[in-house]
Amino acid sequence: MDEIRRVFGSPIGRVRSDSIASSATQSSGSRLLLRQRLAQLMTCVDDLDPSPQLQEQVVRSLDNAFLVCGKRANRTKKDNFRLHMVTWNVATADPPDDISSLLHLNSPKTPDLYVIGLQEVYAAPHRFIIDMAVEDSWSHLFMSSLAPRGYLKVSSVRMQGLLLLVFSKLAHVPFIRDIQDTYTRTGIFGYWGNKGGVSIRLSFYGHMLCFLNCHLAAHMQYASQRVDEFEYILDTQTFDPKESSHILDHKLVFWFGDLNFRIQDHGMHFLRNCITSHKFNLLWSKDQLTMMKKKEAVLQEFDEGPLDFQPTYKFDRFSDRYDSRSHRTWFGFHGKMRKPAWTDRILWRVKPKEPPPEEEKDEDRDSGLDEKNTKQQQEEEEEFPLRLKQDSYTSNMEYGVSDHKPVIGIFTLELRKMYETPLVRVYAEGEWSADFDAMVIYSPLQPFPSSAWDWIGLYKVGFRSVSDYITYTWVKDDEVSFNDELTQVYVSKDEIPVLGGECVLCYYCSTLQCIVGISSPFKVQESKVAVEEGLAPENINGLDKATAS
Repeated sequence: MDEIRRVFGSPIGRVRSDSIASSATQSSGSRLLLRQRLAQLMTCVDDLDPSPQLQEQVVRSLDNAFLVCGKRANRTKKDNFRLHMVTWNVATADPPDDISSLLHLNSPKTPDLYVIGLQEVYAAPHRFIIDMAVEDSWSHLFMSSLAPRGYLKVSSVRMQGLLLLVFSKLAHVPFIRDIQDTYTRTGIFGYWGNKGGVSIRLSFYGHMLCFLNCHLAAHMQYASQRVDEFEYILDTQTFDPKESSHILDHKLVFWFGDLNFRIQDHGMHFLRNCITSHKFNLLWSKDQLTMMKKKEAVLQEFDEGPLDFQPTYKFDRFSDRYDSRSHRTWFGFHGKMRKPAWTDRILWRVKPKEPPPEEEKDEDRDSGLDEKNTKQQQEEEEEFPLRLKQDSYTSNMEYGVSDHKPVIGIFTLELRKMYETPLVRVYAEGEWSADFDAMVIYSPLQPFPSSAWDWIGLYKVGFRSVSDYITYTWVKDDEVSFNDELTQVYVSKDEIPVLGGECVLCYYCSTLQCIVGISSPFKVQESKVAVEEGLAPENINGLDKATAS
């Protein structure tokens, strides 16, 4: 017994799990230290030949120690993620040749997520139909620029001229789940989609995020209407599941776009003098969004960085010169030059902590469930906190294709991951080439809603989106064998690219509408038969052309 006291510094009858845990979490070698002390303890217990009751007490204390250690270690582990957000009214223009500056592609700090919201993408009927059949030119440019750098388009949504794109580093893709998108029209009494909002919601390592890209009513006198449209969008957009069914139910919301708020009261001469001298702060008090936030409760929940950049509207195209021409109105008269304004904005809202439930006065209503849900949410907020910090908020004056300049917001998202294991492990078995049939092996690592509509896609390394597969196989229809841990799925040699190349496999869950497992890259060998027969590239099927590109 003295030996046990020496090892743990407390009587065996009162072995304290918290003392074990605290000593085990004080250094980088905590796990080794814990194992050493446990080994010493069990040796002492065996030598003493204690009663069953004492043995049970020791085991229970050790279990508690492991639990405390795990929770404390989890509370100290947080991860930072970099978000690069862009909003740009492109004024129906074709995209520029290069967007490296817009996406900071030459920066040493690489984002984990890109979120790009565009307004007024060209949407004439014939062009819109073509864009629905094939990707639009703006989406193509962003995907072509980001895919070679290891980013995948995880979701996109378009409503006429409104376009929202979300890209992620490939490493995060299996942990982005519950992806849904929706849209709301507010133009012409809610029947036309030239104005409104498009949104994408998703779970990022278990934290619910929502991105809302809006284009609100134009013109100086419609500030209140813009707020009304925003509130209408918040009220009408819904998602599943019920826990985050509305936009403001999400843990983090980004609201951005051409919000069209203007700078009122000041004359053109004063405005331009303030802009030229970079005294932007003299204009802040008359910015309509700033003014509306003082009286609209829903706006007060959203934060925004300081407007330390010149107003982004309205410019003469292909110049840094503000609007210098008069404008023809519908009635044939010439209107005045448009005043500069911060129409293009990026705001965010971190969901506030739930207040303690008030006493229920209505006896017919059971408040026990509300209290339980509130308590569970508070515990989750404490166990898995989320914080956001804005690192940069600016415009990019380099681009002149539009009368708006793009606005860029860079954020650091700090959170504790709710899970770190993908739902499925998937990999290629053996050597792959078009000379013989191949096998894919997958194994669920956690329970998830699999179905007969799930499939595994073969992708070229550097693929752009989930639809960019070379070929795919159904996990049930092409199943060869399975047991409790592993399942083999057959891939015909006719579907494997003859030229070979570096590829990955992705398991797509139809129910969750996302990729839940990605293999390590592997090499598909060039077909020996094709080489011997002198198969020329022009005779190779479309799959191989995709792989060769």
